[in-house]
Amino acid sequence: MSVSSLNIKVTPTSQSRISELDQNNLVFGKQYADHMLACYYENGEWNTPEIIPFGDLSLSPATSFMHYGQAIFEGIKAYRHPDGSIAVFRPEDNWKRMNVSAARLDMPEIPAEIFLDGIKELIKLDAAWVPEGENTSLYIRPFMLGMDEFIGVRSSLSYAFYIITSPAGAYYSKPVRIYVQDQYVRAVPGGIGFTKAAGNYGASMLPTRTVKEMGYDQVLWTDAFEHKYVQEIGTMNVFFIVDGVALTPNLDEGTILAGVTRDSIITLLKENGIEVQERPISIDELVEAQKSGKLQEAFGSGTAASMSFISDLTYQGETLYLPEINTWSISPKIKKQLDDIRYGRTPDTHGWIFRI
Repeated sequence: MSVSSLNIKVTPTSQSRISELDQNNLVFGKQYADHMLACYYENGEWNTPEIIPFGDLSLSPATSFMHYGQAIFEGIKAYRHPDGSIAVFRPEDNWKRMNVSAARLDMPEIPAEIFLDGIKELIKLDAAWVPEGENTSLYIRPFMLGMDEFIGVRSSLSYAFYIITSPAGAYYSKPVRIYVQDQYVRAVPGGIGFTKAAGNYGASMLPTRTVKEMGYDQVLWTDAFEHKYVQEIGTMNVFFIVDGVALTPNLDEGTILAGVTRDSIITLLKENGIEVQERPISIDELVEAQKSGKLQEAFGSGTAASMSFISDLTYQGETLYLPEINTWSISPKIKKQLDDIRYGRTPDTHGWIFRI
């Protein structure tokens, strides 16, 4: 056993699985790097984190998160730069957001040194797992679980924080087809829609599977009261280019995730002179814009999905087709600029790159 300069205990694997990695056939979320970080919260404080070989967890059937849902996570990506170095995109913002989720679910905050130094040391150890090709990355999944062996209804007193990593290719390989959901509800004001809580995603599984069986790729959620205002796509925030203006739902009601990629795109749009409006957007407004030829582009944004162009949206049996993507002028430009920053092909003037 060795100890890093950051006091993170490291137990290297005795048998690397890197030979199993086929960088030409990366499927999101299917393979995992050799190591993971584990850290435990007990008696009101976090213990020293450890990096250990990736492996199964041993849990009591009474472990509280499995019964009451105290489970949160984040998604981050590391990219291989042209000089062979590795950089993580905006992990400080994910750390801050994870602590927002933790506060809402009555879980302890994670110190920056555990989160950020843990990512750095873990990726240093598993650097060979960061792929090199275009549209590839090392996906980083930090998560925290309530760990009390107690099935009484209360917040857990003990927690486990883990980080695992997974080499990834493109999440969506082609423009996505979206079904506008007007039956099920994802989030309400005062709820936990703004968090990355496991329960948010669990509740979306049935509606998402249903629309996939209908031939669509994802759900676009609408508000809980009127099913009139769009919120977010199941795996992404959403943007629409209408008559040269970028529209995206506002965060004011706490029903959608404050996406790190969303924020990055808003910054780049403004730097390119594109007006951005963060406000309620009704589906009726989008229908009218499409009919009048003003709905020019649409895309989703997220860490896993990056920027994913939308080919069409279906609402109450009517399909709104977007113009051919080769006619788009704004979204492809922003996507290239964002990718160039992530992959180190252009200078980072925003302080978004966290170097390993």
